[in-house]
Amino acid sequence: MWQKIINTTLLAGSLDIIAAFIQAYIKNKVPPDIVLKYIASGMFGNKSFEGGFEMILVGLIVHFIITFACVSIFFLIYPKLKILHHKIIINSLIIAILAWVVTNLVIIPSSKIGPKEFEFKSVLIAVGTLFLFVGMPIAYSAKRFFIRQAIKG
Repeated sequence: MWQKIINTTLLAGSLDIIAAFIQAYIKNKVPPDIVLKYIASGMFGNKSFEGGFEMILVGLIVHFIITFACVSIFFLIYPKLKILHHKIIINSLIIAILAWVVTNLVIIPSSKIGPKEFEFKSVLIAVGTLFLFVGMPIAYSAKRFFIRQAIKG
């Protein structure tokens, strides 16, 4: 199971960070290195923007740690909650909403970034992005993994 969790983390994390790069560039002309330094700023504050490759790497690692936690939790609760065995789309939406809530109402406010202003349009875009690029891969991967496990017996 852990190999599937790692593979799913790599897929969902890669899709999500690529989507973040594209959104940041389209919306504010922010390049990928600044996006990753912003993520690192949760730990190091504004000093992360003065850093080089090491801060970019920290941002990438933090991003994948958060994704790994999301994937792991879903894979661990999936077999215990039969309600999750039905619809990939509903699971994807649940994952997206929970990921947004944890990131924006727990992780970011408790980090050195601090709370952000609430903008409904931004929330919808973020949840939509998380739905497509995090929720869907996780929900599909978990369902497929556990169906195969049931077939193997």
